[in-house]
Amino acid sequence: MSEEARSLDDLKVVMKTADAVQVEAETAPVEPQIDALGRAYATGKRKNAIARVWIKRGSGKITVNGRDQETYFARPVLRMLLQQPLECAERVNEFDVIATVKGGGLSGQAGAVRHGISKALTAFEPGLRGVLKAGGFMTRDSRVVERKKYGRAKARRSFQFSKR
Repeated sequence: MSEEARSLDDLKVVMKTADAVQVEAETAPVEPQIDALGRAYATGKRKNAIARVWIKRGSGKITVNGRDQETYFARPVLRMLLQQPLECAERVNEFDVIATVKGGGLSGQAGAVRHGISKALTAFEPGLRGVLKAGGFMTRDSRVVERKKYGRAKARRSFQFSKR
């Protein structure tokens, strides 16, 4: 009987250490993904626009397709979209953002750059993930234009009905 008691006690000890190792693995800090030039990279998407975004420590300058954000996104609402993840993370004027974006219109491109900035921030500082996720910036907005169907005027609209 003492043999069984010893083996059960040993089993309990082994189980406790296994649980401790598992908890440590779950709470282990995520390493930042920064390249040799001190930049973090991410891809953001919205509608048909795809943005490649690099962020690095700097003065807060945002460049989109080689142009300043004021010239590329003329509407203030679109520029506000780009600032949202930085304001949420309280990192305004701390990072320089370089983005190249293709496809879609200006609204979709601004949303793609915003998504890319959010993902790049989490790659640079993994501790910001919770704040950005709570703000809704980490989720890709997957709404896209529905395709046109045959026998229809548009995606869902029918041709005008003529009674006679």
